[in-house]
Amino acid sequence: MKSTLIIILFTVISIFSLQGQNLWKMQPDGSISWTVKKGEAHSDNIEMSGRFMSMITTYGVDEKGKLISVKQLVFPMLRTIPNDTHASLIYTFAAEAEPVIKINNRPANEQINSFSLRGILSVSGTINGNINIIREFFPSTDKPVGIEKFIIENTSPIDIVVDVEDFEKNTRSHRETSVYDVYEITAKTSGSGIYTVKPKEKLTFAVLFTGRKISDAPLEVDIDKELSQRQKFVDQMFNNLTFTSPDPVLNRMFDFAKIRAMESIFETKGGLVHSPGGGSYYAAVWANDQAEYANPFFAYTGYSTAIEAGMVSWRWFSKYMNPEYKPIPSSIIAEGTGFWNGAGDRGDQAMIAYGASRFALALGDKKAAEELWPLIEWCIEYSRLKINRDGVVSSDSDELEGRFPAGKANLCTSSLLYDALNSAAYLGRDLGKSPRLIAQYKTMAKELRANIEKYFGAEMDEFHTYRYYAGNDVLRSWICMPLTVGIFDRSKGTMDALFSPKLWTDQGLLTQAGSSTFWDRSTLYGLRGVIAAGAIDKALKYLTDYSNRRLLGDHVPYAVEAWPEGNQRHLSAESALYCRVITEGIFGFRPVGLSTITITPQLPAGWNEMSLKNIIAFGGRSIDIFVRRSESKVNVNIIVNGKQLKNILTDNGSKVEIKL
Repeated sequence: MKSTLIIILFTVISIFSLQGQNLWKMQPDGSISWTVKKGEAHSDNIEMSGRFMSMITTYGVDEKGKLISVKQLVFPMLRTIPNDTHASLIYTFAAEAEPVIKINNRPANEQINSFSLRGILSVSGTINGNINIIREFFPSTDKPVGIEKFIIENTSPIDIVVDVEDFEKNTRSHRETSVYDVYEITAKTSGSGIYTVKPKEKLTFAVLFTGRKISDAPLEVDIDKELSQRQKFVDQMFNNLTFTSPDPVLNRMFDFAKIRAMESIFETKGGLVHSPGGGSYYAAVWANDQAEYANPFFAYTGYSTAIEAGMVSWRWFSKYMNPEYKPIPSSIIAEGTGFWNGAGDRGDQAMIAYGASRFALALGDKKAAEELWPLIEWCIEYSRLKINRDGVVSSDSDELEGRFPAGKANLCTSSLLYDALNSAAYLGRDLGKSPRLIAQYKTMAKELRANIEKYFGAEMDEFHTYRYYAGNDVLRSWICMPLTVGIFDRSKGTMDALFSPKLWTDQGLLTQAGSSTFWDRSTLYGLRGVIAAGAIDKALKYLTDYSNRRLLGDHVPYAVEAWPEGNQRHLSAESALYCRVITEGIFGFRPVGLSTITITPQLPAGWNEMSLKNIIAFGGRSIDIFVRRSESKVNVNIIVNGKQLKNILTDNGSKVEIKL
């Protein structure tokens, strides 16, 4: 435990000592790499997940070029007592879980040369100056196993003898603290022994980190097969829903974000469940992270695992609907067997209605949409009952759960309900629901929009923007919310405020002016909203700077949760929000029916073309969008299932409707 704390402290120090530098570089194979300079000391961490475990690896080098390696293993389905939000079995292995490696009967003197990331953490070094060693860290895609694979290559001119320790460490839980059984976590060498390795030959072995109930048989693991499956998943993420632009950083960040957004899905006893991760949040769903942030994106990725996880989350939330209109809990936890509502009503019903209606529209599956309709209708009715005398939606808090004040009615909740009403009207029309109900939703949306302006519209620090709640007199990052749902009445003042020194920093948006706290979710909403408001050229520099920092800077390669809370954990849904900056911001993707979409592509002034290919939506159709500059206009070409559906010349930033 002491060594883990030292590593965490070292990571924090490293992050701040290297701020503003790009440690990493992009490589032609889709990876990013960091070449270690002599005397350079830095460490970082990355989370990688499979269906039955998550592996948070802290890695780096000290000033002598020695490897820092700590593996925190999380087993979400090995539940502990009390069986609450944080009841995943977690264990950390550091240097004590390293097998002793000897070359010609002498301890290996390993020096680290470089690190590489593309869904797998690869570490390259040398032993005794003339032997190459590569370590590859990755989780199994479908087993509770984390793997550290070693490859030793004899680059010397003579035979060498490699002695790999037959190492094993076991730890067991107490029965009193385990929900299902006594659990055993093991770190064990696979492929130990003494080997003669000839020049140019390679030796491979691994350390397997496993978790199981002791009543279950030990796992049989084929290391090469596990690596192949992980690589196949990463390749699928790169090939599904591809974004191509003249900016290689945005392209690569988008590809990496898809990995993190869609790997954090766990096979619970209640079904496939997307969860944030971060060493804390597993086998559970939240009304913000899953319903609002991730699920609307999943619906048009074509990744069936993520789509099924979305459906499971809606079913979990639906179980808590009730005739008294008591709020659905903020989070369904413990594989679907419990709930958490410690912050009261955070506007969760608006979050669920917003996400479920967008998800149903983009998926374009009428049967799934019919299943979701009762949940959407219930959440809208709940929210209607919470509308106060000023015509906006009241709630106990917001998604920050009291960390910052949110008053009795906040801008975020009312904005989400406004969007949900519009989406529900589109969806209800295509499902043949009552015209009277659809008209009611449209009227509610119109009235809510007017009341958002009346109640929240304000002059804040001389910016023509919004207050976040009644009595709020300090700029907040969530003033971006109206922009993300198509309310542009105060767009100029809001954009000026967001990008002013009062809110924008080198880490993105501060949660509140004058504070030092930032949450990437508000930065990503803000960027998406500014672009949606038609200011692509204004936003692009900030998006590019942010992407450079997150992909190639001091803590890579994904969007983070927050600072100082959580030490910038790579929570999964934030990466989905990054993808939505591209799809719903730059391309303006908006489902407006079960087979109808509007796009509002905005080609930046410095770009001549961009594309978003292999969108899988609206009943499994494959959609490609190509945008090219043509003098003062842009050419928008839509290909559906390999055939051209629409090819038009229009003004940049104009809305285009596509009926499939």
